[in-house]
Amino acid sequence: MGLDPDIEKLPKHLLKEEDAIFAFNKAIIDATHKYCVCFKPNAAFYEAHGVKGYQSLVKTVAYIKTNYPKHFIIVDAKRGDIGNTSAMYARAFFKEMQADALTVAPYMGIDSVKPFLTYQNKWVVLLALTSNEGAFNFQTQRMVHLEHQKEVHLYEDVLKTSKQWGNDENMMYVIGATKAQWIEDVRKIVPNHFLLIPGVGAQGGSLAEVCKYGLTKDIGLLVNSSRQIIYASPNEDFAQAAATEAERMQQEMMEFF
Repeated sequence: MGLDPDIEKLPKHLLKEEDAIFAFNKAIIDATHKYCVCFKPNAAFYEAHGVKGYQSLVKTVAYIKTNYPKHFIIVDAKRGDIGNTSAMYARAFFKEMQADALTVAPYMGIDSVKPFLTYQNKWVVLLALTSNEGAFNFQTQRMVHLEHQKEVHLYEDVLKTSKQWGNDENMMYVIGATKAQWIEDVRKIVPNHFLLIPGVGAQGGSLAEVCKYGLTKDIGLLVNSSRQIIYASPNEDFAQAAATEAERMQQEMMEFF
């Protein structure tokens, strides 16, 4: 469940609440928790509101931890910087906020990722092949690997190199649902890693194709849907509408097991 609360899309009756974002999230979480295994708040939708928004994010994570402790929490913040800065990001999200996982950008190399991997029972969710159109600018470009003198896609090199930094118990990869036809090649490189699949629903990704190429007999997928579920209704029945859509998607995915 993606928790991407856009204040302009929230049901109008919530705007009178002291913390409209948290009130919205709380209702969505309570209504949909039985249909998902994970919640993924996108940090940008909170940071856009400054300190108050950040407090809404902290409250949201704490609410899930307290009320639904078996649910996994990925903070989608796409951090990635030189080592000492990444160490501070890791402390902020893993130690202070107590998130279970964080999305991380790999393009500054190993020293930007390693600090996140030092935390026990925490996960790095590494960007590999994203769902946006701009992914074709760099991620799918072909390059010659200097060590092996073999032509590969850039995202393939990211997968092959980064899987040496962590393992399938502390690292997973972001693979966009809109790139479903590429997932078969991804699975050849990382057959035992979990994949976080954004882009199903409003972005046009096909759940059927994602499951066809990404599911294995041993390893599942974390398929994320945000807007299609949380904005299923703009009215006071928004939480129930979200639950109905989440249940529909869960049942569709179960057909592939």
